[in-house]
Amino acid sequence: MVDKTGSDFAITNTSLYGNASDPTFSGVMSFMRRKFTKDVAGADVVVWGIPLDTSVSNRPGTRFGPSAIRRASAIFDNDPQYPFNMDLFSTLAVADYGDCLISSNRVWENPDRIEQEATEILNSGAFLLTLGGDHFITGPLLKVHAERHGPLALIQFDAHQDTWADDGEKICHGTFVTRAVREGIIDPDRSIQVGIRTHAPEDFGIEIIYGDEVDEMSAEEIANQIKHRVGDMPCYVTFDIDCLDPAYAPGTGTPVAGGPTSAKMLSVIRKLGSLDIRGADVTEVSPPYDHADVTAIAGATIAMYMLGLMAEKKLEG
Repeated sequence: MVDKTGSDFAITNTSLYGNASDPTFSGVMSFMRRKFTKDVAGADVVVWGIPLDTSVSNRPGTRFGPSAIRRASAIFDNDPQYPFNMDLFSTLAVADYGDCLISSNRVWENPDRIEQEATEILNSGAFLLTLGGDHFITGPLLKVHAERHGPLALIQFDAHQDTWADDGEKICHGTFVTRAVREGIIDPDRSIQVGIRTHAPEDFGIEIIYGDEVDEMSAEEIANQIKHRVGDMPCYVTFDIDCLDPAYAPGTGTPVAGGPTSAKMLSVIRKLGSLDIRGADVTEVSPPYDHADVTAIAGATIAMYMLGLMAEKKLEG
């Protein structure tokens, strides 16, 4: 039985199911009021934060991303979640694992820290939904997921290709795709990047839907192109918030004008439920550059949509 009379549901709840009664403006701010716990036995999904911004090439601040996304997500609890028209947590057991312990001075240790903790979470059998942090975090996450599932198709929503030169030792948010291709972690022939509005020296054969194309296509057309590219291959979804136009995501380190609306990209995600998604993250939310939590709300909504897809898949059996 879920106790709906108390507060601080994130620490008082004894179940991984159910909605909270906390007002949206108070209480412990876990992601969508999920129980804070390191015991994830029985969890369908584990939400985890990686507060890293030591690899950015422009504006810092994404170390505050996970906490901002959690705060923004409180508004989603208590009501059926749109557009899924159901209480996700009557179906889905979700735990908030807290944050990875990141070092701000021994930065070379952080990839191992991420990999070790992610491995522990995945060993529970749960789906891992990660809140960043800058986009460097996706590299270690892909590595751990590939060790468990084999090479993956990458679905990358981003303004940047992140395919810059990498010597295998860089701590950089613009090279994780290069490393993943070279290490055989992702299959470029089944991978796709959506919303790209910059140029990089390599594409490695990854399919690209550029920003101007996104503008001219419907959400259904974009989703169908993604599904055609990925097929039935296990895939990983990474959403760099700078995929969105700065009007919808000003709080990010490397904003690029000419991007899509949050509504359009959410509609695309909503149509990807048939894919074999094995992991996902939302990255590059930088609260110091945000206004009225616009970017944090977008990031929280994207993460909530991923939970919605997982809930529907569980219902389907």
